[in-house]
Amino acid sequence: MDFFLHLVAMIRTLFFVFALAFIAACRRDVPIPDDIPDEDTGVVFNLDQVPYPKLSDYKFFTGALKNLNPNERVLPYEPITPLFSDYAHKSRFVWMMKDSSAQYVSDHSLFDFPDGTVFIKNFYYDNVVPSGERKILETRLLYKKEGEWKFADYIWNQDQSEAVYETNGSYVPVQWIDDQGDNQSLTFRIPSEVECFTCHKSNGNKIPIAPKPQNLDKDFSYPDGVKNQLVKWQEVGYLTGNVPGTIARVADWTDDTQPLETRVRSYLDINCGFCHSDGGHCNYRPIRLEFFKTLDPAMLGVCEIPQQFITPQLTHVIARSNIARSVMHFRMSSTDPQYMMPLLGRSVVHQEAVDLLGQYILSLTPICN
Repeated sequence: MDFFLHLVAMIRTLFFVFALAFIAACRRDVPIPDDIPDEDTGVVFNLDQVPYPKLSDYKFFTGALKNLNPNERVLPYEPITPLFSDYAHKSRFVWMMKDSSAQYVSDHSLFDFPDGTVFIKNFYYDNVVPSGERKILETRLLYKKEGEWKFADYIWNQDQSEAVYETNGSYVPVQWIDDQGDNQSLTFRIPSEVECFTCHKSNGNKIPIAPKPQNLDKDFSYPDGVKNQLVKWQEVGYLTGNVPGTIARVADWTDDTQPLETRVRSYLDINCGFCHSDGGHCNYRPIRLEFFKTLDPAMLGVCEIPQQFITPQLTHVIARSNIARSVMHFRMSSTDPQYMMPLLGRSVVHQEAVDLLGQYILSLTPICN
């Protein structure tokens, strides 16, 4: 009898073991949802090893990479007036190493960022044909190492599961439906490292463009609520020092409640001021299009004689009340590489901005000699 009971117990045990094995085997066939975040939620960033071969190596984002769900201390941000890039949308993030922070310099100057700072900018289009979904084209990293800024560009694959490191640049055809329901198409230029340096430089050094107090002093909707970006940066420890309570900030160029001249100056600052500045790519030209300098209309080009002769009709950089005589309007309306402004970063005309400039020119009294 004891033998029989022992045998039954062994059979039950074996049955239980086989049942567990069967369940485990079945579970391995069940796909893991894309939106389950990694167990290790820390960003991976070693200054001695970057740039990594894949964007996912950094763990800036959790879950499915294409969702761009920021990891711990990867902070989203947005400039008041953004740079135009062929109507592409952008999502921007900043990350800094633990116990490091940026310092305020002036309203119109870049913060003094510590080594290990990383800016992460993703370029994408919504409603892409034929799927109607979002398509991310590239993610640009700008990080600081040993006091110098470095570039690293990552190109996204077709199924939006990964982006790989690439420095040579490329062209990507894109078709999408815009906010007005119209079909649009263009060939988006992913820049090479040399092209990046053309715009992102000052006195021969690589630099970021947008992260200045004047561009970031605005409210942003964070997961835990709406807050001023400069205040948020201070709260998370990304910004320390004597940050003034009032910043001479740019305007949102699309906000028609703001003065027309301020909107134009703000647009030109972010789209042209990095070149038309002391130490910039176009520093040989007399105009200076940084926001704090265009308080002087001459720096904006009003009634200034252009250095480059194009046609006899184009008599001034900005001719008061005369669009046909204004070189700036002509350049912004052109896609000819020898005339267009900016030189890089767009292949189509930003018509809304051209219209804004035209309104400003016509608002000026016709006094140019």
